[in-house]
Amino acid sequence: MPIMIVTGTGTEIGKTVVTAAVAAAALARGRTVAVLKPAQTGLAPDEPGDAAEAVRLAGPVTAAELGRFPEPLAPATAALRAGAQPVRPDEIAVAAEKLAAEHDLVLVEGSGGLLVRFDAAGATLADAARLLGAPVLVVAEAGLGTLNATALTAEALRARSLTPLGVVIGSWPAAPGLAARCNLADLPGVAGAPLLGALPAGAGSLDPAEFRTRAATWLAPELDGGWDGAAFARAFAPEPG
Repeated sequence: MPIMIVTGTGTEIGKTVVTAAVAAAALARGRTVAVLKPAQTGLAPDEPGDAAEAVRLAGPVTAAELGRFPEPLAPATAALRAGAQPVRPDEIAVAAEKLAAEHDLVLVEGSGGLLVRFDAAGATLADAARLLGAPVLVVAEAGLGTLNATALTAEALRARSLTPLGVVIGSWPAAPGLAARCNLADLPGVAGAPLLGALPAGAGSLDPAEFRTRAATWLAPELDGGWDGAAFARAFAPEPG
């Protein structure tokens, strides 16, 4: 699995922190890692972006960006308003393959959800995943509404002959409510893929050294971790109604 696509069921749900955790767990296993952010929006040229944040949290990771647009909008709209060339799926694929030639793992972190447009032609992260033949890791929310959003993302993947590698909960609350606890059992079914991790709320605010030490405990063996999804679900299983 030299290249992995990381997408989300929406925006601001923890994709960058999950990407950093996957990178940290791989680094702890002695693997070399690169993080590619095809389109960074909402930041000035001199501000650290998502790829830089993954480096800060995970450690010695190669960070790469293909396009940066100042307004916090979908990449296609942000590029248009900036008068800049958009990032296209073939460019993403070429950049990822170049990084894969020099690294054991390349993590390609999308912007927002799977079908957010990168250009005026309607190209999306799914198109880049198809070109690369890469598995797609879906980052989802914990609580109410996540089942529908996750099911829609999985359906969009299957419609494009792509299969989700699994689902990671981007922010697991310290005191999860009933919906979040029930979702642990329901998410794999709606995604058609296993639950591969759950990051605690606030993980991105941890000291980087602690983040790197704990990252593997939040992720399943498929992601170089030691997290036991079945045991986690049992620990939070709600009482019968």
